[in-house]
Amino acid sequence: MDIRKMMHDGSLYCCADPELMKEQTECLERLWEFNMTRPSEGEKRQEMLRGMFAEIGENCYIEPPFHSNWGGRHVHFGNNVYANFNLTLVDDTHIYVGDGTMFGPGVTLCTAAHPILPELREKVYQYNLPVRIGKNCWLGAGVTVLPGVSIGDGTVVGAGSVVTKDLPAGVVAVGTPCRVVREIGERDREFFRKEARIPEELL
Repeated sequence: MDIRKMMHDGSLYCCADPELMKEQTECLERLWEFNMTRPSEGEKRQEMLRGMFAEIGENCYIEPPFHSNWGGRHVHFGNNVYANFNLTLVDDTHIYVGDGTMFGPGVTLCTAAHPILPELREKVYQYNLPVRIGKNCWLGAGVTVLPGVSIGDGTVVGAGSVVTKDLPAGVVAVGTPCRVVREIGERDREFFRKEARIPEELL
């Protein structure tokens, strides 16, 4: 079976395959160049991301340093996606992120996993499952999303959470493992935090 197909269908495969490693190194070279850009080189960064990612929409911003196993080759961003420092995308298979989603510093999205059996890990076997993040989500600082997880549109994930299972749309979720604590509702249209009201001109 084609090892490139195995990367994307959940099969076990050896990630130390020489041809894969050669391709991956080329991607990591481009990622290194992206991370060496100056803060004033915004247009250059945008052009580089268009060449690095599988898909990337308009007005996306990733604050270096940015880390990615395949340099974004299997990453699909919509429009207006924002990522703070130290976004890590373990993109051994596909990662999908919807329009308007925001990532706090130190967020990690993992698609790759390794078998429990030590003998297989010794042979450098792994398997990959896609990650899907909806539109207008906000993942706080230090959130980790595990392989195969989907997060619905508009959901907020609290800082430091480890997301082990799918989250529905329109909720606030937090914890390790991450759990839904409430739905996003009418009170959120009036207050942006605790008793602090949203200015009328912003509504």
